[in-house]
Amino acid sequence: MTRLCYCTNVHPAEDVAGVLRQLDTHAVPVRERLGHDRLGLGLWLAAGAAAELAADPAALRRLRAELDARGLAVLTLNAFPYGGFHQEVVKHTVYRPDWTDPARARYTADCAHVLAGLLPDDAGGGSLSTLPLGWRTPWPPASDRAAESALRWTAGELRKASAQAGRPLRLAVEPEPGCVLDTVADAVRWLAPRVDPEVVGICLDTAHLAVSFADPEQAVASIEGAGLAVVKVQASAALHIDDPRDPQARQLLAGYAEPRYLHQVRELRDDGRVLAADDLPQALEELPGRGPWRVHFHIPLHAAPARPLRSTTEVLRRAVAAVREPTVVEVETYTWQVLPDGSDPVDGIAAELAWAQRELSVEGQGT
Repeated sequence: MTRLCYCTNVHPAEDVAGVLRQLDTHAVPVRERLGHDRLGLGLWLAAGAAAELAADPAALRRLRAELDARGLAVLTLNAFPYGGFHQEVVKHTVYRPDWTDPARARYTADCAHVLAGLLPDDAGGGSLSTLPLGWRTPWPPASDRAAESALRWTAGELRKASAQAGRPLRLAVEPEPGCVLDTVADAVRWLAPRVDPEVVGICLDTAHLAVSFADPEQAVASIEGAGLAVVKVQASAALHIDDPRDPQARQLLAGYAEPRYLHQVRELRDDGRVLAADDLPQALEELPGRGPWRVHFHIPLHAAPARPLRSTTEVLRRAVAAVREPTVVEVETYTWQVLPDGSDPVDGIAAELAWAQRELSVEGQGT
């Protein structure tokens, strides 16, 4: 059974008390607006909060009780941002510490032990997503070796946490443009010979997939063909621009060139080559614009951007339909505070979840 949830990395909270405040402000009203008894969450915990909970079983039990009382069920953890995800400028800091730094492995292990204590009783297993090793530079050969060693240690911690939970917990590596594992193909090539597929698999972020101009069905088939699993899907949509030289399109795109997050851009050429820019302002200055662009800016699933911009929700639909194994679908639009129109996140998240349940044919939140 595929379950639907939304990712709480959209809410700024660096400690457990802050997490609960944000859930009261946003998640509970979303649940009520949808008319559900229980709402599924993809919980984000900053490193300090995860360490605190992992070290204190009583505090973890209290958090589980607080979630139950609010009708909230943690189905997965987002362990990609280590902390500070809502600073004025995030950009490349979201990739630090990377998988060469022991702090990344420790944080991920803490998240696994927390997840073991928070999973609802009727969940068959759990997942946590992580960054695709790190940003691509600098990444010498020694970094590969360090990351492989760190992932091996973390897999051992996941096995312990799985025993604690009495059900499997798996790590989902999330390919992202600009990173060491830029595409699904990169992730499959790197992971398949190095990891235990019973413990480590892929997080398929469908905005990232769209930005890479990959074919969704072929991408999913390549994961499964390599003996890996799509451990979770992050339901997200990127911006698509047919003609990046169109003055109206460029004017609208300028509104998405905000200073907090990195918005990688890819341009598809007639010969199949994909040109790259690490951020939208750079793309507007440097890419030729002779082929369509896709921009890594998570667009609300239910609300199409102003024409001539488009959303890549069709990539999302096709990717979810191609995944054969039951999984978690986590709506991950973390950009509400930086959208040009300043939409209300409670209304927006509720509308996105309703859209996803209807359009993706996934099970209702937390049920």
